[in-house]
Amino acid sequence: MEIKQLRTFQVACTTLNFTQTAKILNYAQSSVTAQIKSLELELGTSLFERLGKRLILTQSGQQLKGYADNILQLSHEAKNNISLNQLASTITIGAQESQCTYRLPSLLKEFKTQYPLLNLIFKPAHSDTKATEDLVEGKIDIAFLIDTVKVNQQLHTETLLEEKLTLVSSPQNTLATKTVINPEDLENETFLLTEKGCSYRMIFEQLLHSRGLSLDKTIEFVSIEAIKKCVSANLGIALLPEMTVKDDLEKGELVEILWDEELPLLVTKMVVHKDKYISVPLQAFMELTRDHFSVKSKNFQSVTAFLFGDGI
Repeated sequence: MEIKQLRTFQVACTTLNFTQTAKILNYAQSSVTAQIKSLELELGTSLFERLGKRLILTQSGQQLKGYADNILQLSHEAKNNISLNQLASTITIGAQESQCTYRLPSLLKEFKTQYPLLNLIFKPAHSDTKATEDLVEGKIDIAFLIDTVKVNQQLHTETLLEEKLTLVSSPQNTLATKTVINPEDLENETFLLTEKGCSYRMIFEQLLHSRGLSLDKTIEFVSIEAIKKCVSANLGIALLPEMTVKDDLEKGELVEILWDEELPLLVTKMVVHKDKYISVPLQAFMELTRDHFSVKSKNFQSVTAFLFGDGI
């Protein structure tokens, strides 16, 4: 017994005419007749009888009509409620502090304007490795990673944006007066670092080690804002994503240090488990994210082309 058959039977109960029923449902009349006969065979009884040119419900037909009305009503309620629940569902997002603070607020504002009933939960990821583990274990639905971790075959990864890393100091630091700095200029500096496992900390450490610089003088922080305040107070220097220091540089609170090192680009990626069920709300969030980052990526490409030429 199928929903389609019950819907045909319900309409036929109202019209008491198979030809009109077929027109209403946009079926061939033979299809209506076949569906009614299929129900009768399954139930082992007649549902309609013909008296001359009149079609009337049998007692069994009247009994089935009550059930059919209830079943179809429940089917309609189920579809509506599940659709509404999707619009009021929850998306759990993993992201590092820099993404949550500097990159995602405008995206989230736009998303909540379009989907006000959806709930968003953020789980801070202190490292790409932690966010990857949460994705694999199903603790989060989607993650924004600054990709330095090994490729994981269980995940689907999509590049959103590339941006530069910026080495910054206080305007009072002697490094701020140099046109270009060399490794020896950094020997007496204190390096202000994010937590272990952070992608750009790993990049910074690798660069310093490659130049033979020791990491004896370091201060570790859990907050990028704390790092910036300490850099501004001339407690040391830091390597941070451009997005986190852009306003501070414009205000003159920090100064970009230009050194003879080609810094790698920082790649922001959107990641989901490859077997993840992509619900309608999650799909909408991913599509809006692509649009949002596409604009930022184009802006970044325009700036780099202007500064460095089309060879970048």
